[in-house]
Amino acid sequence: MAETPMGTLEALSDQSASEMLKRERRANNAWHKLARNKMAVVGLVIVAFMVVLAVFAPILSPQDPNAIDVTKSFLSPGTEGHILGTDAYGRDLLSRIIYGARVSIFVAVGGSIVGAIAGILLGLIAGYMGGIVDSVTMRIMDGMMAFPFILLALILMTILGTGTTNVILAIGISNVPSFARVVRGQVHVVKNEEYCNAERVLGASGSRILFRHILANSISPIIVYFTLNVASAIISEAALSFLGMGITQPTPSWGNILSEGKETLRSAPHIATASGMFILVTVVGFNLLGDGIRDVLDPKQKR
Repeated sequence: MAETPMGTLEALSDQSASEMLKRERRANNAWHKLARNKMAVVGLVIVAFMVVLAVFAPILSPQDPNAIDVTKSFLSPGTEGHILGTDAYGRDLLSRIIYGARVSIFVAVGGSIVGAIAGILLGLIAGYMGGIVDSVTMRIMDGMMAFPFILLALILMTILGTGTTNVILAIGISNVPSFARVVRGQVHVVKNEEYCNAERVLGASGSRILFRHILANSISPIIVYFTLNVASAIISEAALSFLGMGITQPTPSWGNILSEGKETLRSAPHIATASGMFILVTVVGFNLLGDGIRDVLDPKQKR
């Protein structure tokens, strides 16, 4: 039997509705929402570029970052063989900044991970348990936050000593209170939702509710805060190294290159300028990316 015109119209209508639904789903997935945010794309490109520099530093670096040649001290940018010039010891500045990206980003991400793990656990326990556990935990966090971040990190570095591992620990411990407060606030909202109450009625254990449901539904703000925190951690590492309490010479990091450059701001300003610009651009990139991720993960931003 031939299909009636009405049946043809209904089939076309169903096909059109299906195509429209597919387009809407594609438009509202995470990648497409991020791609529509131009500033977030700029941040993603910057972060990706810096990560590539860090990962492929041995390949991309034109020279050995620790090779000393005092006959080439303080060469200006653009000198043959030295795109960004050299430092006081004749070391190639571009090579040191590329290797410094590896150290600075590794320390920043490592410190953020340490702070996130400890802060998330403390925030989950405090928010879920409530009562005296919540009060004691958060008063300790408040006590830590009473110290300015850099002062607390300096105190920890004084106790732990210099070195990459100790810088990561100092930045991570200093970040614990902020992660704990973010997670605790989310737990207070999520733990009273209907699906959590249903799990309790069904006899689910506290740990199952905590990690399977509460943490899973609190992950969006944690991801956003983690991304933004990496930017702050880069500045923290640079500040500690600048003050001589972080990554020490001859290991290159953006902070100790900046510290070295402060001594020659008049005679060789390119040293401090180059490292400072890399810090600035990377921090801006992580902030733009964090803002973009926040918009993507915020259900109110669905459009």
